[in-house]
Amino acid sequence: MKPSETLLLVQKCAHTFSFYDLASGQAEKHIVLPNFPHEFTVDPVRQLAYVGHYGIETASHLGDVGGHSVFVIDLQRQEHVHTLNLWPFYRPHGLTVDGQGRLFVMSEAHNTLLRFSDPVKRHVPDLAVPSGGYKTHLFALSRDAETAYALNLLSNTVTKIRPNDPTFTPVAMVPGPVPEGNVLSADETLLYVANRGDDTLVAVDTRSMQVVARGKTRRDPNRVYRIRGADGQDRLMTTNSGEHSLSVFGTDLVEQRCLALPSNPLALSLHPTERAAFISFQDETVRRLDLDTFEFTQTLKTLREPDSSYVWQH
Repeated sequence: MKPSETLLLVQKCAHTFSFYDLASGQAEKHIVLPNFPHEFTVDPVRQLAYVGHYGIETASHLGDVGGHSVFVIDLQRQEHVHTLNLWPFYRPHGLTVDGQGRLFVMSEAHNTLLRFSDPVKRHVPDLAVPSGGYKTHLFALSRDAETAYALNLLSNTVTKIRPNDPTFTPVAMVPGPVPEGNVLSADETLLYVANRGDDTLVAVDTRSMQVVARGKTRRDPNRVYRIRGADGQDRLMTTNSGEHSLSVFGTDLVEQRCLALPSNPLALSLHPTERAAFISFQDETVRRLDLDTFEFTQTLKTLREPDSSYVWQH
């Protein structure tokens, strides 16, 4: 029997965490949160979602220090059940849960990676380590959670850090200007980084922390994702905010396909079992993209500024 599928969706300017039934395309519930929630992650047993309270609209907006909380959502009950307290660290952006259920949260305002070893029972972090950069926006976490790669918008660096070792000195390198989008290769020997400042996609050797390949993207690649091609080989996919397009690259960083998009792409998630992606758009829609035909097969009407999503099978 095929499981039920719900699209979990943060809607940043509607200030909600929302549940959309994918069979009907209709909203099931909107949980209203304090203004400007942003990124979220789901625990390994798919019972809880952790939503960062960024607190301002974007990294470029002026404002006060922003939020200092992570909201815990019980997915079965569709309720906001707890709030994790990050104070005195503000503007949580990147969030990831490892296989043990430990939650890692990046404070962009303070360039600090926070660890919650048991976020269910303990609602404050038990470790903080510096990112080694400035305006640290996102990070990639290794499968064993022993290494993280922080993307630092203002210092234009990627830094290798140890989330569980506060004595480790961050190792910095410059992949290009305004590095933001990032994804690890399947074997974690390479970190692919999209540089918004010069429209490039680079491969960073995670051992030497050196750029080993470089390719040209379309305008303003805001995110990069790793997908499996129909031939079983890995591909990279960028969403290009500057020209409203999506590009597919080989691992040699040569573009293989470019698809014009109907609006500005804000975020993307991959279906866990099918060759499909769900793209959030600024025109208040999420569209399902078939990764074989590169045609849109479903459109969900959303609230303002749909952002990060996740297909929850249950």
